[in-house]
Amino acid sequence: MSSQIDPKELKVLSDILALVLDEQEGQAATALQALRHRARRNTITAGALKNLFVAIAPEPPKPRAKATGTRSGTSRQGTSSRDTVENRQRLMALTEDLRQMDLELRSSRARIEGLRAELNQTRASRAEVQAALHAQQGAKASGPRMAVIWMACGVGILLGVAATQVVHSLNAPRSQIDRSLYLR
Repeated sequence: MSSQIDPKELKVLSDILALVLDEQEGQAATALQALRHRARRNTITAGALKNLFVAIAPEPPKPRAKATGTRSGTSRQGTSSRDTVENRQRLMALTEDLRQMDLELRSSRARIEGLRAELNQTRASRAEVQAALHAQQGAKASGPRMAVIWMACGVGILLGVAATQVVHSLNAPRSQIDRSLYLR
């Protein structure tokens, strides 16, 4: 890392950190992703980022002079050092919060991946159970179905034989009875 800090990079970094601390979760997550992407692109590690903050902290921006100018130089010096200490503490707290959020994000992603794997296993198990259930229902249904088919065939054969007998009996030539025997 160079000893000179680029003001544009510092501005972008401060904007990103402001978004990370924003109350809206979507913007904060997007800002974290942008911060990670920028760090990977510039090959900046977490330690280098921390060192950047430490390098910035001893050189706080000059306080703006008020229009009235009621403070003396000694009170400005005391306030400035107090502000520097407060800024360092705030920066350390923000860095810790950022680290904590990063850990929570990683654990959430790992938990999501675990749940996705479990969901896929559950889907596969459900498909296997449904296939087994369909096979079992098909085996149960084929037994009574076959009995009904055989019974229908038997009834059909009996009806066919009976119908054939009826047709033959109706179409059979009638023999003439010799009635002359009764006349004698």
